Amino acid sequence: MLPGGFHEVRRHIRRNPRPRRKKLGGWTIAGIVAFVWLWGQVFGFGSSDSEAETDKPASTPSVSASPSR
Repeated sequence: MLPGGFHEVRRHIRRNPRPRRKKLGGWTIAGIVAFVWLWGQVFGFGSSDSEAETDKPASTPSVSASPSR
């Protein structure tokens, strides 16, 4: 009779495998980082360009511009 937590394999007594949490592999983490970076490149993360343009003050003509134009 085998004690609890053990099983027999080819006349050898082995310990039962413990339930383990799956860890994120290095390639998985690299893929997630690449996805977030690409998402930021394509869609941006917050402020859009249209919001930035509405906050700009009206442009004034430069000093070298002639008043007759």
